[in-house]
Amino acid sequence: MEFRLLKYFLMVAREENITKAANLLHITQPTLSRQLIQLEEELGVTLFQRSKHRIILTEDGMLLRRRANEIISLMEKTQQELTKECDDLVGEISIGCGETQNMSYLSQKIKDFHKIHPLVKLHIHSTTADEIKERIENGLLDMGLVTEPVDISKYNFFRLPQKEQWGILVHEKHRLAQKTFITPDDLINEPLIIAKRTAVQNELINWFNNSSEKLNIVATYNLILNAANMV
Repeated sequence: MEFRLLKYFLMVAREENITKAANLLHITQPTLSRQLIQLEEELGVTLFQRSKHRIILTEDGMLLRRRANEIISLMEKTQQELTKECDDLVGEISIGCGETQNMSYLSQKIKDFHKIHPLVKLHIHSTTADEIKERIENGLLDMGLVTEPVDISKYNFFRLPQKEQWGILVHEKHRLAQKTFITPDDLINEPLIIAKRTAVQNELINWFNNSSEKLNIVATYNLILNAANMV
């Protein structure tokens, strides 16, 4: 599979129109059509549903779009790291970040780093610890900011200074809103929205101990903002 074909595919997927995509790529429409057919034949799948005015990605096409974006991002990053045009530090650093209090600490360090190395571009990717680990292992992230529990045995790491605290989020009129601390018994039979990560769920189950079977889990989430709206 050629790098060039992946770029052609992503342009067509974005524009949903071969003629528009061909104009942006500065090639003819028949040439682009042949390239797409070649890609489908090479992969043995149908990537697009074609109609008179637009084309739509199939499920296989949507999978390839995700993978193609990752491949091209990794290739471009590698090229930048291997190409040095001056003595100053240049390139890109990709950081995966969970939603954590220590992001404030990291932000200050990023600011200090940028003053010393203004030519380095930083990319912040907000997601869960599991995805951060996966993207680090695939070479798409250089480092990650995660909240334990998480298996970090394979990585070089250090713990940041600010201590994270577990808690619950409730409406201000909820009966638990005025309590200074929460016990497992307080949450029995309450409708709960909990983190989707298996490691976090196991931690909660251990906290509830023998009462875990009584939990009323109505939904899960990966990042907190939408979960807060549901609350």
